[in-house]
Amino acid sequence: MKKLIEQQMNKMRPLFQQGGKFERLHPLHEANETFLLTPPDVTKGAPHVRDQFDLKRAMIFVVLALIPATLFGIYNAGYQHDYVNQIAGATLLDHFIQGLRLCLPIILVSYAVGGIWEVLFAIVRKHPVSEGFLATGLLFPLTLPPTIPLWQVAVGITFGVVIGKEIFGGTGFNVLNPALTARAFLYFAYPAQISGDKVWTSVIDSKHVVEGFTGATPLALGAVHHDGATMIDVLHHAGYTLKSMFIGLEPGSIGETSTLMCLIGAAILLISGVGSWRIMLGGLLGIASVATIFQNFGGPNAKQLAELPFYYHAVIGSFAFGMVFMATDPVSAAATNAGKWIYGFLIGALIVLIRVSNPAYPEATMLAILFMNVMAPMVDHYVVQAHIKRRSRHVYA
Repeated sequence: MKKLIEQQMNKMRPLFQQGGKFERLHPLHEANETFLLTPPDVTKGAPHVRDQFDLKRAMIFVVLALIPATLFGIYNAGYQHDYVNQIAGATLLDHFIQGLRLCLPIILVSYAVGGIWEVLFAIVRKHPVSEGFLATGLLFPLTLPPTIPLWQVAVGITFGVVIGKEIFGGTGFNVLNPALTARAFLYFAYPAQISGDKVWTSVIDSKHVVEGFTGATPLALGAVHHDGATMIDVLHHAGYTLKSMFIGLEPGSIGETSTLMCLIGAAILLISGVGSWRIMLGGLLGIASVATIFQNFGGPNAKQLAELPFYYHAVIGSFAFGMVFMATDPVSAAATNAGKWIYGFLIGALIVLIRVSNPAYPEATMLAILFMNVMAPMVDHYVVQAHIKRRSRHVYA
């Protein structure tokens, strides 16, 4: 099979090279060729480094790491739909099929519209198609509710690719994570379809939903003051235990509810060497430190969230998904080893700080990561300057 593909690619290559009939479509041919086969280009002189692990392979590992969260998110969307709408006799397969009906169109629109923009910019600029979109095209829909209108998915991914990445020069030059940029745009441009209690579960007829259903996520419960009850009591009363939130069978964005699936994805990224364990662990240390401070000394607002132990903060909302897949983006994250610790720690600290001090926006992962994306170059700058000063003392001692 490999030889057959290679033969066909060799026959087609002259058509897409300079002077060929389809010269302008060379980036599209190059993307298919390097995706299916090892890149044919090599350096003309020594030294040579032979390594088949290029950027496309790295992005493929990210997509593989996202598969557990994606499959679980599809199942969870179907499960929530069937449970709330009291679909009698629904099986595990029925839940998954219903989830596919809700989530697959969102994923396909994200890849189709975003892919068109990627190819268009590659053709105009005459550079290879960005392999980074293999991950962005899946990351973005996993941050959305299963009820999001498809036209908003198209608008959001357009903003993320064009404004969040291409105007900076494309992959490798973007300051912000494109998938989070797209989600932030939708959150502030169309808040009714991406926030509140009614968007996380598909409801057929509000008159026939299960009794007591509100659609509120665990974090949404913490944004409302409950006199005389601790936050843990409120969560348990609503049916959210530490175990259930860790597994993730609850209302929320498609791919963000299950901490367990995110940890499986983290293991894939770490074993393959694609993800940064420093950023992930730094984020956990940050959320643990600040959450412990608030738990012992209290916070100015949202008392329930301030009194939560750090391990509840770690399984509520999109913390795990954000730290594993978004914060570790090699382009927008810190690059130095010490900088990665600082970058991850500050993301975790900001998540708790925003959750506790701003009850209007209890889910803070998106804002915390985007803020630190902007700060990452400064973090690396001061880390490098500190190294230079330390070495200078040895030189002139």
